[in-house]
Amino acid sequence: MFSRKLTRSVAAGTAALGVAIGAYAIVNSSSGNGTSASANAAPFTRADQNQRVVGQVPQGWHSGSGTIITGPAATKAKAIALARYPGGTVNRVLKLSDGSYAVHMIKISWPHHVFVSENFEVTGAIG
Repeated sequence: MFSRKLTRSVAAGTAALGVAIGAYAIVNSSSGNGTSASANAAPFTRADQNQRVVGQVPQGWHSGSGTIITGPAATKAKAIALARYPGGTVNRVLKLSDGSYAVHMIKISWPHHVFVSENFEVTGAIG
């Protein structure tokens, strides 16, 4: 009986420790350097000769630039991008340093990023 209680206690303690370590890892991975409450975009590979570019890519845009946003501006940028390039799924919208937006699309063969101006007009795409 004592052995069974000890085994259950050890198992419960191990599970609690695993949950605590996982929670700590999640909190630290999303907290950044503590200077900003916003999340940064995950980087992807740089454009090369195999990536198709249409229109204008914002000046200074590079892999990992921008801040993930939500709210009315993100919803509007998403709608504009999907109207121009239907069939994909938008998984995030980034606000770029020049005030424009990069709409990140998945589940579509092209484009991967659609660029939308601060006036909510599609200016370019890259994939």
